[in-house]
Amino acid sequence: MVPHLRSSIPLLVAMFLGPGSAGRSDTLTERERASHVLHRLAFGPRHGEVDRVLARGVDGWIADQLQPARGTDPSVVALLNNWPDLGRSPAELRRAYPPPASLTRLVTGGRLSREDSLALAAQVRAGRTLVTQLLSARVARAVIAERQLDEVMTDFWLNHFNVFVGKNAGMRYLLPSYEQDVIRPRVMGRFRDLLGAVAKSPAMLTYLDNAQSVADSTRPTLVDRRVAQRRVGLARRAVRQGRVANVDSATLERALARRPRGLNENYARELLELHTLGVDGGYSQQDVIEVARALTGWGVRPGQPDGFFFNRAAHDAGDKRILGERFPAGRGEEEGERVLDLLARHPSTARHIARKLAVRLVSDAPPDALVDRAAEVFRETDGDLRAVVRSIVTAPEFFDRSAWRVKVKSPFEVVVSAVRVLGGRADTTVLSAAVVAQLGQPLYGHQAPDGWPETGDEWMNTGAILARINFGLQVGASRVPGTRLSAWPDYARLAALPAAAQVDGVIATLLGGAASPETREILASGQNPLLTGPGADADPAQGEAESMTGRMRGVERSSPTSDRANPLARRGAALAGRPLPPLRGLDQLIALAIGSPEFQRR
Repeated sequence: MVPHLRSSIPLLVAMFLGPGSAGRSDTLTERERASHVLHRLAFGPRHGEVDRVLARGVDGWIADQLQPARGTDPSVVALLNNWPDLGRSPAELRRAYPPPASLTRLVTGGRLSREDSLALAAQVRAGRTLVTQLLSARVARAVIAERQLDEVMTDFWLNHFNVFVGKNAGMRYLLPSYEQDVIRPRVMGRFRDLLGAVAKSPAMLTYLDNAQSVADSTRPTLVDRRVAQRRVGLARRAVRQGRVANVDSATLERALARRPRGLNENYARELLELHTLGVDGGYSQQDVIEVARALTGWGVRPGQPDGFFFNRAAHDAGDKRILGERFPAGRGEEEGERVLDLLARHPSTARHIARKLAVRLVSDAPPDALVDRAAEVFRETDGDLRAVVRSIVTAPEFFDRSAWRVKVKSPFEVVVSAVRVLGGRADTTVLSAAVVAQLGQPLYGHQAPDGWPETGDEWMNTGAILARINFGLQVGASRVPGTRLSAWPDYARLAALPAAAQVDGVIATLLGGAASPETREILASGQNPLLTGPGADADPAQGEAESMTGRMRGVERSSPTSDRANPLARRGAALAGRPLPPLRGLDQLIALAIGSPEFQRR
């Protein structure tokens, strides 16, 4: 046991959040620069990748990542064959995996036989695979993609334009296209194009309720209300007579039954506060209302090529004033486009996006001068995201010692970086995504529109730290899908070394060559005071392994993933709760290194 380390537990907890370069003012070495770009523009280095970056040159590697060849990343083309449904449209997915409610209506006489029940249960299980395919592919691509910056930016923009899979049963049909067709192709394009594609995506229109927003009854619309009511009557008659194409009649009937009845401001508010101007971006509540009015009629129609539908009968055709600009009466869909133009080119948007990118890529509190320059690039290039990212990652502040290893990894980054550094393969099951969920970040599982935190203080608490340390133990036991320690290219070499040399070797290969005195002592002793519980001293030979098992169960209780309604998190907790074999020697050393503060930062 290490008594003085146990008394230093508050210090060890602070180490997870503290700056990784406190007190140092020297510049980064070339090897540190290579490691730095692999932790910020990629999900950590794979085996030997630091040397490959050095051979290419750090600046050249950055240029390659900023301007990759066109087309799909060759490293993921074959991988995507594991998930054939990801290339299907929402309409195709709905036909292939019809909602359970529509299936029950097909049963003759409205009563389910045993065979009907079994067939229905099988169909429900098959429908769930839509989401698991999406989550599996997200983790696997991050692990093996060569175009790592594309994957990092995909993660960033999916979080910026967050949508929630649990919004309703129909979201699972919309998410594959949202990621594949809306976000991924535009992460290095112009912000206005990305903003517009998101605004018209069925996923966002559904998640933030704009599809339910219609003009108030006191406002004029582009279609006479009596004509609109007559159309609804005709639609109902078509449903009754079975003359409806492209969508099942039950779905349309329910849609007609819950027709929207007024203005909904949800999307407009988040569009201003989160997606563009920022909370201090200089807009008022009246601007929110006016933007919501301008976007009335922007809705969803299943069967349309991209799912977007502009409903003239629902659009508020009155005049408006938004951010001081007048919008004359009588305009239609183009009015919403003009709103997006105004927001995308607003100075507050430039600064909001520039700062958020700098927080992701540099530090939780990036220098104002860096943010100012990136915002200026945003304005001068009309929101060219590639140019903005380039201005940040080639700036002196990006390579400043103060930015070295100061960012706390998200759970997604922890899992992906661990698999990459150990030379693991892409996991085509949903288990890796379940581990991410168990650590507190179920993908597509953030209910609020602000997305997952980008700063370290919101990720770290006692339960989260224990969960991450225990994740290291899972890695040490080769329990994380895709990783097997014996297959790690450095394993045999390190296993042949004396214990003290193994510590140096693990620090060099897994921790970038730097470890605090406390971490080095933990590695040398083979015991983490945050894990070793009462009674471990009485049986030091077995105490650590038994403590591991007990703590794993404890983590399930204290995990940040306390939302037991999340089935993926439950699956991850079950995976983490399985008893571990005793860890000794190099396996134990690797486990402690993965759970160390140094590995948890990037």
